[in-house]
Amino acid sequence: MVSFAVLDIVIIILFFLIVILIGFFAGRNDKDSADGFLLSGRKVGLTLFILTTVSTWYGGILGVGEFSYRYGVASWFTQGFPYYVFAIIFALLFAKKINKSKLYTIPDKIEETYGKTAGLLTAILIFILVSPAPYLLMVGNLLTLIFDIPIFISLILGLLISIVYLLKSGYKADLYTDVFQFFVMFIGFIIICIVAVSNFGGIKFLSANLPAQHLTLSGGNSFTFILVWFFIALWTFTDPGFHQRCYSAKNGGVAKKGIIISVGLWILFDFLTNTTGLYTVAILPNLENPVNAFPMLAEKILSPGLKGIFYAALFATIISTLNSFLFLSATTFGRDFIFKYTKAKDESKIPNYTRIGLAITAVIAVIMALLFPSVIELWYTVGSICIPGIIFLIFGAYYSKLRINNNYAIAEILAGSISSSVWYFLRPQFIGIQIIYEIEPMIVGLAAAGVVHLTGILKKDF
Repeated sequence: MVSFAVLDIVIIILFFLIVILIGFFAGRNDKDSADGFLLSGRKVGLTLFILTTVSTWYGGILGVGEFSYRYGVASWFTQGFPYYVFAIIFALLFAKKINKSKLYTIPDKIEETYGKTAGLLTAILIFILVSPAPYLLMVGNLLTLIFDIPIFISLILGLLISIVYLLKSGYKADLYTDVFQFFVMFIGFIIICIVAVSNFGGIKFLSANLPAQHLTLSGGNSFTFILVWFFIALWTFTDPGFHQRCYSAKNGGVAKKGIIISVGLWILFDFLTNTTGLYTVAILPNLENPVNAFPMLAEKILSPGLKGIFYAALFATIISTLNSFLFLSATTFGRDFIFKYTKAKDESKIPNYTRIGLAITAVIAVIMALLFPSVIELWYTVGSICIPGIIFLIFGAYYSKLRINNNYAIAEILAGSISSSVWYFLRPQFIGIQIIYEIEPMIVGLAAAGVVHLTGILKKDF
């Protein structure tokens, strides 16, 4: 059970109000153009780029707490390290090229390179991939925990906190609310780490009270388990948020430097979150539901006021991703579906199309959160199904030697997504054969897409 002092409630409500106010004032003087509404005029500077990139990377913060609680340092090795590597590669190979293209979305680039059908199929996968439902559900669950209200009401409130300013100010509202939330999330986790160390001690305390495997890189897991998470980290290359940030940067140098510097800040924040997870295991070794690891530690060690700040940090970490995914999903719907398939290609209407997309995305997110209470797990499944069909095409779109023709591109999208989907349903049949059962759907999808892509390259050379 958790309890909240009046001061905690006031701090949390004040946090929500500040987020909404920042969002409304962010784009108050902007013209309602496509560039302005979708990409803040493509003028985002280095500091703003870094702060929003860092804050939007951690939406699944309760999942981080659960993973740290279950596996210790392995949480960093699987959920942090591979993403640093792939993010740096992305910055070096793609950031400047994406910025230079002056497009809006990943489907834009796929359509430009591989044709309209491939672009449409990619748009469908991207729309599924950036579903904000998992993050909305986490916000809803926290609101229910704090205010003891029905989950439906919590979902609606969480949605309003995240969307009202996007309808008015678009991407700029997303940017500036993310900046505020960046500082809140760091402050909250710095506080809980300081309190934990002050009250219980440092490394000696952890060493004496943690299972030995929690201090190993594998966390007691198999090599296959670790490898699968490295494969999942490949979705860095297909992350629509990364592409959106690069499109919006005022030049390619900002995009490249911004991502590399962001990696350093991710390392710092991962240190804070994983340290918090380790202290939770050491202090509360018998939690029934590890997904509540961070809230339960806060209940145990934080005084009134500090607990309110920490919960604001949890909300900041989730909402900064929720509002970004809401906007990405709406952009995909408004530009890649409505705009591209209307007879009159009037770019001045894209902001309104995006607002329609926001409304539709919001309804879908609420329905998914109600129907799938474990939707956070669905997030990984959706990624495993959607990413394989497009990841190699993105490399080909920016590097001509890796490019294939339009028909092979369509075949690759279908092969990657269908094969991973089929294996997702077949896999439980092999639960008694560990070496087969441990093969994740994403690996199957990547293998199928890779075969098609390689065939397309070889055919092109002949």
